[in-house]
Amino acid sequence: MSAESKIWIVSGLVSAVLAWILFTLWSIMNQFEGDPTQLAGPDAVHAYFDEMNVAPAFEIATGVYVQSLEFEGATDVRASGYIWQFYQDGVHDEVKPPPGEAGFILPERVNAGDGVIEEAYRLRRSDGELIGWYFEQTLRQSFDYTAYPFDHKTVWIRMWPNSYGRQVVLTPDFDAYPATGAEDIFGIDERIVLGTWERENTYFDYKPSDLNTSLGLDRSPMQAGFPELHYNVVVKRKFGNAFIVHMVPLFVVATLLFGALMTVTRKEDLAARHDFSTSTVIETASVLFFVVLLAHVQLRESIAGSEVIYMEYFYFLMYFLLLGVSVNTYWFVSDMLPWARVIHYRDNLIPKAAFWPAVLAAMIAITLYNMAILI
Repeated sequence: MSAESKIWIVSGLVSAVLAWILFTLWSIMNQFEGDPTQLAGPDAVHAYFDEMNVAPAFEIATGVYVQSLEFEGATDVRASGYIWQFYQDGVHDEVKPPPGEAGFILPERVNAGDGVIEEAYRLRRSDGELIGWYFEQTLRQSFDYTAYPFDHKTVWIRMWPNSYGRQVVLTPDFDAYPATGAEDIFGIDERIVLGTWERENTYFDYKPSDLNTSLGLDRSPMQAGFPELHYNVVVKRKFGNAFIVHMVPLFVVATLLFGALMTVTRKEDLAARHDFSTSTVIETASVLFFVVLLAHVQLRESIAGSEVIYMEYFYFLMYFLLLGVSVNTYWFVSDMLPWARVIHYRDNLIPKAAFWPAVLAAMIAITLYNMAILI
């Protein structure tokens, strides 16, 4: 077996191992870890109150059912469904909303005129009254796209009590759902259409209020860390869609670039057969550069305002490869570096054989770096 054959065998084996490592890392990145703030039942709610030293005067059971979710741009999500509350006779009389008025506020809604919050039903029970509202609102939230396309989005519906100046806290209506454990998905339509996303988890939790004002009231209970009820829907991006849209074109570009590198030779018969010239390789790299650039711009426009995301590092890698292949070809042909045996050994064999191991190793390094950032 010739030395050239051995080098190619080693290159293929190393590439296979590196590809397996990369796919393993991608599988790890695509997993979602539960949020430790999840409220699984009434005991978790009261434990939170004790921890935060909160003693509400009124606790109003509140439930949510989401029928649709639609992402509108990088920061807005359109949600619709039902929110209901139970007001117990003799306990919540002071804070029960009159007909036509909602018992809650969605503080993150935008374009309120385009949204809907309307009373859907008001039912009497033996010990109180159940009131439900239909809502359709655009909610503005900040999403983290750093891990794209392995990102998980937590879409929350943040609710305030519509009772200013009173110690009112909204509590999850756990009895309205069949199960609310850490692994249970509840409060969302099973047939909901999420496009490029899929349901991962749902849960209630509290987040301390970050208001730094009393809203002009002598006693505003919503400031200074007062608990705000959030209903959270965790969705996971469908990796297959993002892989086809972004990774497949980059893989094709890398393959074409490798093909251009394989035509680099000093042997006249091979050069004539492949129509090799330095200008041909550089022209090929130039065309591929604009292909990658346009795809990169399209990706960047879809997540405008976000920091550099995981996927973008692969575009940076492609820019480096395009430049590297062009420089390697020029150096090889021009004899500018006669001492560089790595370039001239066996007709540029080492750069050719090292192409895929280097690409895969760089992808693994990028992945490990981003995983370290996300931890």
